Amino acid sequence: MRDPDIRVLCEFYGLDDPKALARLLDLARLDRERRKAKGWWKHSPHPGTLSEYIALEDAASRVRTWQLSLVPGLFQTAEYARSLAISEGAGVWEDPDEIERLVEIRMRRQARLHEERPLQVYAIVWEAALRQLIGGPGTMRAQLEHLLEVAKLPNVRLQVLPFHAGGHPCIPGAFTIISFAETAAVDVVHADTIASTVWVESEDESTAYGAFFERTARLSLAQHDSVLLIDTIRQEM
Repeated sequence: MRDPDIRVLCEFYGLDDPKALARLLDLARLDRERRKAKGWWKHSPHPGTLSEYIALEDAASRVRTWQLSLVPGLFQTAEYARSLAISEGAGVWEDPDEIERLVEIRMRRQARLHEERPLQVYAIVWEAALRQLIGGPGTMRAQLEHLLEVAKLPNVRLQVLPFHAGGHPCIPGAFTIISFAETAAVDVVHADTIASTVWVESEDESTAYGAFFERTARLSLAQHDSVLLIDTIRQEM
């Protein structure tokens, strides 16, 4: 939305607080910049909504992600990502060159973990994601070994929600909360369903997602114990 339109609407609704107006103008500017963002991902074979997600992730300072059945994309090995693309390939990823480009894009995203000012990542993964045989035992062993290495990064916090935790607030589905360095920026929540992508950009709703994430984190294993469980599952492979 353009700044003049925001000013007119604020005047129409009687909003005369200069600080509130400035915050709305800042949010609108950030939204315009994010939507115009062009980067290395623009030639990605991803559908448009996922390309938008990559643009947001590239601009983010922190992400919190909850995953039920998959290792988070930022932590995936190339072989795991390739196997996943092939298993999802019925009618979506059938061209080998397109699959390789998809894997390349996923690996490129991970560079943000190692920058001078790295992306802060807080991931909670359900135990099922660690046991699901994507690509077979060899691929999963290598993936779990990679997770153990990623967990050593100072900008990564990794927790596992074990089976024995039972019911929890995030059981309905996976999601990622994207946060930005700008103080005026509202967190954006991204969630994929089978047939669509859900974006949540309301402050109240994104705050609710954050609360669900924190409650699930309290039910999860501490990072040290999570690493021990990952290693145990790796040895079982």
